[in-house]
Amino acid sequence: MRNEMGFGPWSGGPRHGGHGRREHGEDHAHWRSGGGPRGRGRRVFDGGEMKLVLLKLIADAPRHGYDLIREIEGLAGGSYAPSPGVIYPTLSTLDDMGLIDEQKSEGAKKRFAVTDEGRQLLKDNAEIVEALFARLAAVGAESERTDGAPIRRAMGNLRQVLQTRLMREDVNEDTLHAVAGLLDEAAQKIERLK
Repeated sequence: MRNEMGFGPWSGGPRHGGHGRREHGEDHAHWRSGGGPRGRGRRVFDGGEMKLVLLKLIADAPRHGYDLIREIEGLAGGSYAPSPGVIYPTLSTLDDMGLIDEQKSEGAKKRFAVTDEGRQLLKDNAEIVEALFARLAAVGAESERTDGAPIRRAMGNLRQVLQTRLMREDVNEDTLHAVAGLLDEAAQKIERLK
């Protein structure tokens, strides 16, 4: 059962009955990922976890929503950036719960600072917060290993060649089968690499 923060089996938010600690399950460090350029479409945190991540970043320094998106993207090595559609509603929830307060700032951007209740929640859940930031670092490290520039260049080259070749008028079924055979052969060779 989730409490108002969406954190799972904690006892409640600061305005809703005290602070509890989360029970760690096997999937504590698990996250879902799913493609898309620069991590768009990837889900690294559930709603409750994102609240803790934002709260910690705001505790480190008062921030605007856009600042938070850029900071998370930087911590993830550029491979993940949460959408404004995730960040801004989460900030509103944290504000409604009294964990952050809007500060006066220039322009239309809302800048938030953590409240005493927010600091206490972070203190009570320090291990979980540490694990969430380790997860962000792991996302960045994975991206570094699997998303190298030479691979991106080669994939772009392949895409361009395929588009150009398959748009020609002389493309027939034999050509399509030959191209598919070459792609299958390349896939098999890559799969056998050690």
